[in-house]
Amino acid sequence: MSLPKEKGQSLAKSIEVALIKCKPCSECFLLSDISPCIICSDNNRNNELLCVVESSRDVFAIENTKEYNGYYFVLGNLLSPINGIGPNEIRINEMMKYLEKKTFMEIILAISPSTEGETTMQYLADNLGNFLPNSTQSLKHNVLHGSEEVEQKQIIQSIRITRLATGIPYGSDMEYTASNTLLNAFKRRFQV
Repeated sequence: MSLPKEKGQSLAKSIEVALIKCKPCSECFLLSDISPCIICSDNNRNNELLCVVESSRDVFAIENTKEYNGYYFVLGNLLSPINGIGPNEIRINEMMKYLEKKTFMEIILAISPSTEGETTMQYLADNLGNFLPNSTQSLKHNVLHGSEEVEQKQIIQSIRITRLATGIPYGSDMEYTASNTLLNAFKRRFQV
């Protein structure tokens, strides 16, 4: 309420325009004023990488790192049976349809490591593991009949499902780190 009236009205108008114009992308469900969104329309992105996130905010946070240049899929929710959020509310069917159209070599689960996030990642990993062999069917037709089965198995084995590392935040003190965070850091340690 400390803003001048004109600035407050301008802010309210901007919010109204955003609510009218921003809709989920028809492919990845990122909130955008165009569909397909600017990321899905960018042919210069790495078409071997798919990053699965909970919300559009996560996409923007990852894009700000300027390290990731693949595509995204926004779930919209995390599994939470207590809150009535099941598989149908996290766009699992839409993601499977999206995966039928594209061939990714790595699917990165970039989801917060909360109870709901861990449950969602496990559910996705289990379901993607069952689904991915079917998603290589279109590649199978390009292979000669004699080596068709071998080639398909190599493609399936090369698709990786990964998750972001969790652990001790950079610059923190070990003595103030929660035991669960330390446990995850030990589980996901790597060679230097």
